[in-house]
Amino acid sequence: MVDAPRLFEQGLIRQRLQRAIRQGAEDFLLARASADLSDRLTAVLRQFPIVLDFGTPGPRAAEVLLASGRADRVIRAAPTYAAIGHRHISALVADTGLLPFGASSLDAVVSLLALQTVDDLPGILSQIRRALRPDGMFLACLLGGASLTELRQSLVQAESEVEGGISPRVAPFADIRDLGGLLQRAGFALPVSDVDSFTVRYASPLGLMRDLRRMGATNALIERRKTPLRRATLLRTFEIYAERFSDPDGRVRATFEFIWISGWAPHESQQKPLKPGSAAKRLADALGVAEHPTGDRSSGQK
Repeated sequence: MVDAPRLFEQGLIRQRLQRAIRQGAEDFLLARASADLSDRLTAVLRQFPIVLDFGTPGPRAAEVLLASGRADRVIRAAPTYAAIGHRHISALVADTGLLPFGASSLDAVVSLLALQTVDDLPGILSQIRRALRPDGMFLACLLGGASLTELRQSLVQAESEVEGGISPRVAPFADIRDLGGLLQRAGFALPVSDVDSFTVRYASPLGLMRDLRRMGATNALIERRKTPLRRATLLRTFEIYAERFSDPDGRVRATFEFIWISGWAPHESQQKPLKPGSAAKRLADALGVAEHPTGDRSSGQK
């Protein structure tokens, strides 16, 4: 078995989250994801005896699960002790790269804004699938690759101009086109993925960077440049950002992308696709239109 390459400094991610919580974390992204989670749970007409909130950087997901009435018991696996939140729920500190639960021990797993910084996403999806009981649900929200595109473009141009080169700043987030395949590869049935893109406006790029720091969401790539960003580079970044991504009122835009993925542990009761040629009714009849033959392509007809 080949170990997945290490992409992120996991200890640094936890350290920065600890600092953000201590200083007063900014959690508007988590609040938005949690509101969306609440809406999605209303469409699930199921009761789950044991639900795991896996890796969410704050207690909002656990709060939604408790309020939804869909979970008889919520267990929270938090990235740090300070991130646990409510002390009246079962909780433990766990690395998002390793799921500390046995096979078929959970009825649902939910994770918000945590799995995008896992080194081995296919591996953790397989672990989640293994931990779910038959017909168990997995639902997660990850930050997508379009997030902060304005800031990344501005930093790349500024570094290139001022320092004559660029350092790694783009996390290798999974693309939505790949995530459905990853869910199937992990053994999930009925995989679904969708995107929620939105824009947040700031008075200046500095306000955005302050928020990122208060989220504990600054660059933790192992291959990042370890020296601080030069003042000249930072000032040029702000100039480029304001020039390229500001609105008429002077405020600047920041794009965020949420990718939602879901799947179910296989069970005999789940819907299965029909075999080719087994349809009992023609599509033309269902649509109420006349059926016209397409002709024989080998004869040159269209």
